[in-house]
Amino acid sequence: MFLISDAQAQTATAAADPTGGFSSIIMMVLMFVVLYFLMIRPQQKRAKEHKALLDALAKGDEVVTAGGMAGTVIELRDTFVKVAVAPNVEVLIQRSSIGAVLPKGSLTA
Repeated sequence: MFLISDAQAQTATAAADPTGGFSSIIMMVLMFVVLYFLMIRPQQKRAKEHKALLDALAKGDEVVTAGGMAGTVIELRDTFVKVAVAPNVEVLIQRSSIGAVLPKGSLTA
């Protein structure tokens, strides 16, 4: 009987508070807003910057791939880029796998 009376008391309290449903909706909206500004928006910004980096690629740029391979761009195609990684060694990689463009002269050491 003790547990049943507690359940009735909680139900009566919830029914007496008419703003309980509205406050939970506000909390859900606030959680979504925080999620958007902490996770979704920065990811979209990074994707836009990466697309701009890939669009600005030019012959002679020194790049690093997502796998860590560094080389110089020697040919640009629609979806692929030919990169020279060593003398007489050329590699064909996808544009999307390019992680960064290095400053000129970074690879000549």
